[in-house]
Amino acid sequence: MDKKKSMTAVKAVVVVAIGAALYGFGGLIGIPIFANTTIKPAMAILALFAGVYGPIVGALVGFLGHWITDLFAGWGVWFTWVAGSAICGALIGLYPIITKNALKEGKMNGKQIGIFIGLSFGANFIGYMISAILDYLLFAEPMDKVITQQLLVALVNTVVIAILGVLLMKLVASRFAKTRNLELDKTAEDAK
Repeated sequence: MDKKKSMTAVKAVVVVAIGAALYGFGGLIGIPIFANTTIKPAMAILALFAGVYGPIVGALVGFLGHWITDLFAGWGVWFTWVAGSAICGALIGLYPIITKNALKEGKMNGKQIGIFIGLSFGANFIGYMISAILDYLLFAEPMDKVITQQLLVALVNTVVIAILGVLLMKLVASRFAKTRNLELDKTAEDAK
């Protein structure tokens, strides 16, 4: 594997730590919409880290970040929902694989945006459906409550990601495009 394209273990740990901290502490800011359910702008951070760095980083940022949120929010750690965030991060993390690293080439056009939003909805729906089912099975939470939570979370998180997450991804794509253009200019100069 090309060393330029692979991430070192040290860089991966740093990226996960930064992503988990931003997602975790950012998760403390939210607008309540239902029982223990909030509109969380921090979902855009999870989507960003997963969309840029892939499924492993996405899963770790989701798991650790949600754990941090629950720990500091004062309601106790709900590992069923922590697992849901990990699954959500892993599934959104398929974005660079599906788009063949288009983002790192500076591309974030309509097709990539559609893929990103579609993956985000699917990831939120699946990840948090598993959380809801586990809450029902393990903690005897009422089915109507957990399904309502899950549906609200899937829809609201997707809207947050479609607005804030896409904006962040476009900024990252722009940054990658500038870096790529500098590398191409340097290569052209070296060839002279």
